[in-house]
Amino acid sequence: ERTDYRARRMGFVFQFYNLIPVLTAAENVELPLLLARVSAGKARERAIEALGLVGLAERAGHVPDALSGGERQRVTIARSLVNDPAIVWADEPTGDLDSENAEEIVQLMRRLNLERGLTFLIVTHDISVGRKTDRIIRMLDGEVVEEQRLEVPHVLASHAA
Repeated sequence: ERTDYRARRMGFVFQFYNLIPVLTAAENVELPLLLARVSAGKARERAIEALGLVGLAERAGHVPDALSGGERQRVTIARSLVNDPAIVWADEPTGDLDSENAEEIVQLMRRLNLERGLTFLIVTHDISVGRKTDRIIRMLDGEVVEEQRLEVPHVLASHAA
């Protein structure tokens, strides 16, 4: 029951992508839908839509090795969104990226949060990532040691006039 609940209501983004190397971006994104017994046609349609949300619809036919690190992470984010989850858990989503791609990924998650109401719980050691969120919870040895609410502008730099 827990596995089924996670599959239907949660999305996951990992530091090292966890993409299947022999599958295209679209196939990697549609995999959770196929496992949830969504028809192949509907799964492909939703996968392309999710890739469009992250700006990669035109790269749907590429395998992971043909994508940059930032593109791979965007495929991972698309896969995490394809089931319309209540929450997306992101474990060090920028940890394997250079600073430019890391910034793009943070901006993408922030945009999806603001425009689509998606909740992201981001685990990170990078304080610059944390500063772009609404709330930081610091933990030490499994215990909450500090909670901080931030005033984050609701207009992203990429959307500013």
